[in-house]
Amino acid sequence: MDLAEVTDELYSLDPSEFVAVRTARAKEAKADGDKALAAEIGKLRKPTVVAWAVNLLAREQPDDVAGLLQLGEALRDAQRHLSGSELRKLTSQRQQVVRAIARRAGELAAERDRDLGEGGLREVGQTLHAALADPAIADLVRAGTLESAVSYSGFGPAGLSAVADAGEEPSEQPTAATTTPKRAPRRPKADKAEQRDAAERDLAEAREALADAQKDLASARTAADRARDEVDDLDQHISDLRDELDRAEHQRQFARNAERAANETAHKSERELERVTRWAEKAQDKVDDLSG
Repeated sequence: MDLAEVTDELYSLDPSEFVAVRTARAKEAKADGDKALAAEIGKLRKPTVVAWAVNLLAREQPDDVAGLLQLGEALRDAQRHLSGSELRKLTSQRQQVVRAIARRAGELAAERDRDLGEGGLREVGQTLHAALADPAIADLVRAGTLESAVSYSGFGPAGLSAVADAGEEPSEQPTAATTTPKRAPRRPKADKAEQRDAAERDLAEAREALADAQKDLASARTAADRARDEVDDLDQHISDLRDELDRAEHQRQFARNAERAANETAHKSERELERVTRWAEKAQDKVDDLSG
């Protein structure tokens, strides 16, 4: 057993199984006398659901992920050579492929009873965009060992804009470290039309992402309102139950007092019965004596 094997095993699991298996593997390493390996295993972090979905995608659809990452290499090459037309073509392909693969990740997660929702699918897309821009992230995606969703907000190798779509909402997960921006070479004026086309596409995507975010916010607020109403109902139910419990406590106390009084009456009746029985026996004896 080595760290690579354990890492591959852990990040292939459902997140609910991660901690238990990690603990078991760390104990096995300690039992084998390898405390250093046990410590390294303990440092492995449980993946978020979005990261798990990307890892699942890499393991279930390796060819699709490999094709996407090859597209990232082509994009970076186009950036280095400042090929505006090629970059625009590849950017369009990138957007289409990322959307399709992100949807597939959502389907794979749903098959395992996990719903990513629109927000989760956006984070999957952001992570795939980051993998296209950053070879280090691409390696994690390819290996299926992501710990959390990532987004890319830096610049490409030639100092051009980041590969991640402009206007996409940032994930709450940590963003990948950005590279130091370099001054971009002055582009020919002839490329302004291409730049405007790209900017308009980004604007359209940003507006679409904004609309999705507004829908998500409305849904979240509706869910929060329903949850608040449910809490209020439960609070009232608890209050009613407490009142009922108080009444039941009083009734129980009354019943105990009645039981005590009834027991005392029963004891008196028993003593009276004994007295009357002895009286009747004496009277019978007297009658028997007189008869004889």
